[in-house]
Amino acid sequence: MADEKKDPSFSDSVVDEKVIEPTVGHHDHVAPLVDLKTAALNDDVGDVYDDVRAIDMGTDGKERPIETDMDYAIRLISLEDDTNLPIFTFRMLFLALGLSCFGAVLGQIFYFRPQTIYVSGLFLQIFAFILGKVLEDIIPGPFSGRLRTPDNRFWRFLNPGPFNIKEHVSITIMASTASSSALAISIFAAQDLYYNIRPNPAVGIFTLISSQLLGYGMAGIMRVFLVYPTFAVYPQLVPTVQLFDTLHRGKTAFLQKKRMRFFWIVLITVFVWEWFPEYIAPTLTGVSIFCLADRKSPWVTRIFGGAAGNEGLGMFSLCFDWAYVGSGGGSIGSLFTPLATQLSLYTGCLVCMIAFCACYANNVWHTQNFPFLTQLLYYQNGTEYDQLAILNDDFTLNYDKLAQQGLPYYAASQLLFKISRTMYIGAAVTHFLLWHGKTVFNLIKESRTQEPDDPHYHKMKAYKEVPVWWYLLVLLGTFALAVGMAYAADSGLPWWGIIVALIFAAIFIPVVGTLNCTVGYAPSIENLVQMVGGAILPGRPVANMYFTLYGWNTVSQSLALLSDLKLGQYTKIPPRVTFTIQSIGTVIGALLNFVIMRTVIDSHREILLDVQGSNIWSGQQVQSFNSDAIAWGALGKPLYATGTRYGFVPYMLLAGLGFPIIPWLLHKRYPNYGFNHIFTPIVVAELGYLSVGINSSVFTSFVLALVSQYYLRKYRATWFRKYNFLLSAALDGGTQIMIFVFTFAVAGGSGTSHPFPEWALNPSGNPDYCMRLSD
Repeated sequence: MADEKKDPSFSDSVVDEKVIEPTVGHHDHVAPLVDLKTAALNDDVGDVYDDVRAIDMGTDGKERPIETDMDYAIRLISLEDDTNLPIFTFRMLFLALGLSCFGAVLGQIFYFRPQTIYVSGLFLQIFAFILGKVLEDIIPGPFSGRLRTPDNRFWRFLNPGPFNIKEHVSITIMASTASSSALAISIFAAQDLYYNIRPNPAVGIFTLISSQLLGYGMAGIMRVFLVYPTFAVYPQLVPTVQLFDTLHRGKTAFLQKKRMRFFWIVLITVFVWEWFPEYIAPTLTGVSIFCLADRKSPWVTRIFGGAAGNEGLGMFSLCFDWAYVGSGGGSIGSLFTPLATQLSLYTGCLVCMIAFCACYANNVWHTQNFPFLTQLLYYQNGTEYDQLAILNDDFTLNYDKLAQQGLPYYAASQLLFKISRTMYIGAAVTHFLLWHGKTVFNLIKESRTQEPDDPHYHKMKAYKEVPVWWYLLVLLGTFALAVGMAYAADSGLPWWGIIVALIFAAIFIPVVGTLNCTVGYAPSIENLVQMVGGAILPGRPVANMYFTLYGWNTVSQSLALLSDLKLGQYTKIPPRVTFTIQSIGTVIGALLNFVIMRTVIDSHREILLDVQGSNIWSGQQVQSFNSDAIAWGALGKPLYATGTRYGFVPYMLLAGLGFPIIPWLLHKRYPNYGFNHIFTPIVVAELGYLSVGINSSVFTSFVLALVSQYYLRKYRATWFRKYNFLLSAALDGGTQIMIFVFTFAVAGGSGTSHPFPEWALNPSGNPDYCMRLSD
């Protein structure tokens, strides 16, 4: 604790909060043997794979648990840097451009598949390493083992020697940026399929580029407090960074070779294992003793089921499928997310289970007329609501038709989800102001006169920084482009609507970004953006789509850039390189996303419009996006206006504002009792966490969190430091490679599906043998 308090970039509140510890009293803290910051600045740290380092030891002679943000930054991540490593080499550009095209095309094809699959960054990271080592071996060069050439600039450009960490990180960042299907694609697909509006290629591509880069402009301006400081830990990056370090640093050291062997053994093992729960024995996705004991009780299914989608809450269910237990490439994972974050999340889940069951048992909001878990809108009698029956031919709301049809109903579970995500916004704002407001204000005020006292930032001073005016230019240029394209695309969104959406984004990037970089958690604010869009642009679904694009996608893209900038800081990638490769990846992704979208729609329009689709192509994601736009854009005001059935939902934002105050006051009064570990925005946000999908992994994930983030971190500190995060990367990586192969081999991704025969662990009904509720 004393080390961080010497840093002028910290306030006491942040330091207190960022002691990410499983216990509550200060009596459990052991003082470090050496000053971490002094050791880091003097390059007296050692390597992560070392068994014994002075920086890890406490005054009691034992290795200290990972507790503070400084522990994360120095003890888990290498400070090593070689400023002479080449980055813009032939193989980096070849693999970065090639994997960007591969990822963009594959990601867009996956968008129109019946299986919801994403191109994982971890998959691209491992794939890039394998290809990089191949090119290192086969391309002629002055240091090549196969075909040596003269040592000149040209041959060093082609093959400068061993495939290095900076090439690898740059390839991964560019390919990951290009591989996700942009939100604007959902809009263009919905306009084309449902509204007979087809923007020309220039409008579509420039809209994609502007919507993706707007967030980058905002993020660059905010990096001074969301990237540079030590408290901006980004715990979700630690497995990725440790994998880069393991693959590239200290390769001749015996202890590093042990870590490398550990990684590949776990990755191959989980790749083989995942064929069982994913294909051969789906019952392993959720084993419920309660369901096996009583297969005919609906309430047993609701409470203890969860191995099938939208069937149950998964209480005490055991999940042996890492595809659900693991992070799935996301920002929350049992093995790397701090325990305080996960305890807050699972506290919210427990309240969620109680609330869902209480509402259903007492028929609150007529919820017994509807499925227990569902996202759809219904008539009061339980039949699915016909959203198109209330629209004009131009897909604007017809109030006369609405009066005939009546306002729709939500199931209680879905309504509680919307309530929780609305309350979360208020709680996040108050949390930010109470715990981080003073620090962020001081960092902004001092940014012109003081530099962040962060060891990784000090290493980055060897490289030229990206000037603020670069980001301002990107922001202003893409804003002008967005306004022009909104009118050219017949979006119905006026210029002032874009400004409102961007103001909204600018307000919430610091709020959500601070939560994301400190505790690794950033719930979506998409529903709130849609609600605001429905309020200021009532009855206009397409305009709501575009408002969401500029209000929510800007936040999402900002968080992605900020994370990549921190990844660059941890791995010592020059900031201008990170800026360049991410911009190139964005443009490549936009071009190929649009081309593939247009090709798929032209070839499979009827299938995409069909509710069921086929086993190869499906428009389910476009249909869902369009339904949300109708629900919020057309029905937002009638559903949520004051005095209506759900008119109280927007006021939950005000209720959320008060939640963080209580633990903050308690912490001020009783600073040694751990009230600073209660993250109220997370607790509140997860009150609707289980409202959809397969929930059988929740209990298993919670148990693993206790094992990893409490037991191993506290009582097996050396193993935790050396192997815990690498284990997470190996499990996630092996699982994602398996799912990629599985999708094309037997799951229908290549055109033909090959289901496994039914047997005891692959039953015809729910995999966990719970009573089927949805038939």
